[in-house]
Amino acid sequence: MEENIYLDKLARRDIKPTAIRLLILKNMMEVGRAVSLLDLETLLDTVDKSTISRTIALFLSHHLIHSIDDGSGSLKYAVCDNSCNCVVQDLHSHFYCEKCHRTFCLEGTHIPVIDLPKGFALHSINYVLKGVCPECSSLPVSHS
Repeated sequence: MEENIYLDKLARRDIKPTAIRLLILKNMMEVGRAVSLLDLETLLDTVDKSTISRTIALFLSHHLIHSIDDGSGSLKYAVCDNSCNCVVQDLHSHFYCEKCHRTFCLEGTHIPVIDLPKGFALHSINYVLKGVCPECSSLPVSHS
C-alpha cells in the first residue's frame, strides 16, 4: 500500500519508476525535511553517489522536488506536493535552523510576489527564515 504513494508521485510527474528512484523518493519523504546530496548519500550509503545525483537532477527537471538555497553552502531538496508545478505562485518559505542545520518547508507560508519594474522577468524567489526549530528550542541550554 505505502509503495503506491511513491508510484503515484512518480507517475504524476511522468517519471518511470525504478527501484533506485523509489528508494530515493521514499527516503526523501520519510525524512520530513529538506535534504542535501550529502544527507542522501549518508542515508543511502549503498547507492552510488552519481546515481543519487542523476536521480535528483531528473526529479528536479520533472518538478517532483524543488531545491532550496538556505545559505548553508549546499543546496537542499524537498519533495513537492502533487499540485505544485514549481512556478513562482507555488513557491513557499523555508526555515533554516541555526542550531541543528536542518531546513524545513513552510508550505502554508507563501512568498509575496513583488511587482517588478517593466522589463524584469521573475523566475524564482528564495525566501529563507533563520532561527531555531521547535526541537532545538526545547533542548536544555548548556553553560560550558
